[in-house]
Amino acid sequence: MADRKISDAELEILEVLWAAGEALNANEIRARLNQKKDWERTTVLTLIRRLLDKGVISQEKREVYYYMPCMERSAYVKEETKSFVNKFFKGSAKNLAAALITDENMSGEEIEELRAYFRDSFR
Repeated sequence: MADRKISDAELEILEVLWAAGEALNANEIRARLNQKKDWERTTVLTLIRRLLDKGVISQEKREVYYYMPCMERSAYVKEETKSFVNKFFKGSAKNLAAALITDENMSGEEIEELRAYFRDSFR
């Protein structure tokens, strides 16, 4: 995954495809994106081409090309999280958790939710 870094704009295309749960053509992708963005058709096609070149999405020729992700969203999130932890916390999830808990923006309720999550996840 490291050799196929996905930009924020490319990720928006992927998010549309993951949310759809089915193959979409470029016009359908653009229509769904334009609910929040106002991207030109050429921009969307360029981003699709980049994702195809990176092997992150695949295409199927029907009356037009349809695109689908080559990985589940959860697998992408897991890989990105692992990369983030390696980059900023020397691969230590404990250091990440410590940084989250000591963050002054984190409420007591959020800290309790984390405690409950860890307690319930490792029973």
